[in-house]
Amino acid sequence: MVETVSPKPTACLALADGTVFYGHGFGATGRCVAELCFNTAMTGYQEIMTDPSYAGQVVTFTFPHIGNTGVTPEDDETADPVAAGMVVKWDPTLASNWRATEELKSWLTRTGRIAIGGVDTRRLTRAIRQQGAPHVAMEHNPDGNFDLEALVAAARAWPGLEGMDLAKDVTCAQSYRWDEMRWAWPDGYSRQEDPKHKVVAIDYGAKRNILRCLASAGCDVTVLPATATSEEVLAHNPDGVFLSNGPGDPAATGEYAVPMIKDILDRTDLPVFGICLGHQMLALALGAKTTKMNHGHHGANHPVKEHGTGKVEITSMNHGFAVDAQTLPEGVEETHVSLFDGSNCGIRMKDRPVYSVQHHPEASPGPQDSFYLFERFAEAMAARKA
Repeated sequence: MVETVSPKPTACLALADGTVFYGHGFGATGRCVAELCFNTAMTGYQEIMTDPSYAGQVVTFTFPHIGNTGVTPEDDETADPVAAGMVVKWDPTLASNWRATEELKSWLTRTGRIAIGGVDTRRLTRAIRQQGAPHVAMEHNPDGNFDLEALVAAARAWPGLEGMDLAKDVTCAQSYRWDEMRWAWPDGYSRQEDPKHKVVAIDYGAKRNILRCLASAGCDVTVLPATATSEEVLAHNPDGVFLSNGPGDPAATGEYAVPMIKDILDRTDLPVFGICLGHQMLALALGAKTTKMNHGHHGANHPVKEHGTGKVEITSMNHGFAVDAQTLPEGVEETHVSLFDGSNCGIRMKDRPVYSVQHHPEASPGPQDSFYLFERFAEAMAARKA
């Protein structure tokens, strides 16, 4: 059976400046309001849609072939999609992949996420780069009837990510243990049966593959909610503390996260490792500041240089806020920098095993360029115990 596409638009995307893009809706019907960003990755659309760091955002995919590998539960970074919606150039074709268990369209419908195809994503991406990430309202209506004034008004009324604490919306409801390791051929996911280090991971919106990388590095991982106190962390007698990725404004999440991290640093000599929002939380706890970026970094092709070795890593990134390296205090140094725009991508305390990175070392775009960061964390815990 050949699928036909109605010539009448069944979805539209309205920007706060009044610009409207029409296209073909798929996935769930209804309306969503969010910030619009673009992602340049050629693979991993399912991981992107289920990454909790995309809460409050609609993702424009610059790569046109979205949907052709279907979806599989093995690739979910969390239980359901977290990104508010997706914008693509071409309507998804039928899946053709031996791992696929479901079509992208039916998956989006089942999980309540709106998508629009047939959009000039090149034009849209150029607008985001030039004008900054806009607030948008997106609607999928099979009847093709849209109240454009209402959509533009909704986009203009949306408050934006600045000042918004979204970590509380995506964090776990209660603590849990994690022992699943990275996927490996031919067995898939296996369990860590001989852990060497006890790690408490603070869940600001943790991706499953980050937890798998910790387990593969020899860690017995206990995950705690974003609002965990230092007493709750230390009650587990950990060998190290991990600060996860997550969405929203780091300054807002920092209202409760920063005091906890400061207390851990003041009371213990535990190794601390942070990624993405966890990196920003650590920077704030050490006295630095964060700023909102024009359009952020979202993709799997970002070159990052490590100052100490001169090594350039191809990394995956997803962040709309950045640590201001000019505000790093005495005793804290920049370790990594983006070769795209010179923005900060890593910090460390000079005299303690406390460090963090802005990029996602677990996402494997290199494909293994950044795994050493998990091994470095394990080595720091081993050295402390020795």
